[in-house]
Amino acid sequence: MAQPPAPDPESLINPAFIESVRAWLGNPIVALSIESQNDLRGSLQQNEIDALDGQWRAERENDDKPLISATLSAPLSIYLLRVQAESVGLFTELFVMDANGLNVGQSAITGDYWQGDEAKFQKTFDVSPDAIFIDEAEWDEDRMIWRAQLNLALANEAKTKAIGSATVEVNLTELQRRSMPAS
Repeated sequence: MAQPPAPDPESLINPAFIESVRAWLGNPIVALSIESQNDLRGSLQQNEIDALDGQWRAERENDDKPLISATLSAPLSIYLLRVQAESVGLFTELFVMDANGLNVGQSAITGDYWQGDEAKFQKTFDVSPDAIFIDEAEWDEDRMIWRAQLNLALANEAKTKAIGSATVEVNLTELQRRSMPAS
């Protein structure tokens, strides 16, 4: 199958779609999990972040995976996995980060634990409590789909300060199909 032309993520991931994502991110388990990890870890030094990220990367190759197991078995990860499953192919990956840019919960094992050095975190958490960053469409050769990441800052209850951020990887091919008028 030839690679179809890239859809426009900005037109497909529209305000109504973003609002629907914010609705399930509004589940109390999301903010409670982020705030709990923020309280637990506080502001980490870069060498501490690097050590955790290094541990994560090493665990991906090992049988013993204490950090990965703890993260994947957390209530937030279980919730995100359920949201992904209920999307019936619309979401390909979901993860939530704390104020340090470290994963709090995720629907699958990510390549790394620290997202703070990436645009998904820097263009949301560092910008404002309601910042949104939609990344470019990427062709997924294995799945034969177009996908893009919707990244959102997540705010405290008063909506005055970012407490973390979320990345929602959207199957643009499926979203485009669902957006077509019924014939």
